[in-house]
Amino acid sequence: MRHGAKINHLGRKTPHRKALMRNLACQLIQHKRIVTTLAKAKALRVFVEPLLTKSKEDTTHQRRVVFSYLQDKEALKELFSNVNTKIANRPGGYCRIIKLEKRVGDAADMAMIELVDFNDIYNVKATVGEEKKKTRRGRPRKVAEAKTEVKSEAPAPVAAEEAPVVEDVVAEIPVVAEDVLADVPETPEVSLADETIAAETPSENQNEEPLA
Repeated sequence: MRHGAKINHLGRKTPHRKALMRNLACQLIQHKRIVTTLAKAKALRVFVEPLLTKSKEDTTHQRRVVFSYLQDKEALKELFSNVNTKIANRPGGYCRIIKLEKRVGDAADMAMIELVDFNDIYNVKATVGEEKKKTRRGRPRKVAEAKTEVKSEAPAPVAAEEAPVVEDVVAEIPVVAEDVLADVPETPEVSLADETIAAETPSENQNEEPLA
C-alpha cells in the first residue's frame, strides 16, 4: 500500500506517461475539448494548466519552456496565438471536467475535459440568465406604464362608431333607387310593324290629292 500517493501513474512507466500527457495536452489545445477516462482527465488538468499560465506571457523564453513539454509546433502556435488571448483575464481554472456515462466495454468512468473559455453553450446560458434576472426586476414598472397608456388613449371606440354610419348610408342607396323607379310611368312598347304602317299612310294620301 502506497501512502500519500499524489501522482496517479495510470499503470504506465514514466516515459509512457509523459508521452500520454503530451499527446492529450496537444489534442486539448487544438480541439478545445476531448473525451477520455476520468483518471486521465484529472491527470491532464494538472499537467496542462501550468502551461496555459505560461502562455499568457508571450516571450521567447516561455515559448521554449512550453515547447519542451508539448514537442508540437502546431499546438504551440495555437496556444500562443488564440488560446492565450481567451484566458488572459482568467486567474486560473482553465479546464472543466464533466463526467459522462461509463464505457460500454469495461465500464470505465469516462469524462470530457474542455477549456472553459471556448465553451459557447455554458457561456450563452450564463448571459441569458443574467439578462432574465435584469428584466424581471424591470418588468412590473414597464407593464404598469403600458396599462396606464392604454387606458388614457382610446382611439378604438371612435373607429367602431364610424363604421356603422357608413354601412347605413350604403344600405339606404338601393331603397331610394327603387322609389324613383316606381314613380316613373311605363312607356308603351311600339312594334316595328306599326311604325312602318304609320310611315307609309301619309305618302298614299299625298299621292291621292292631285288626282282629285
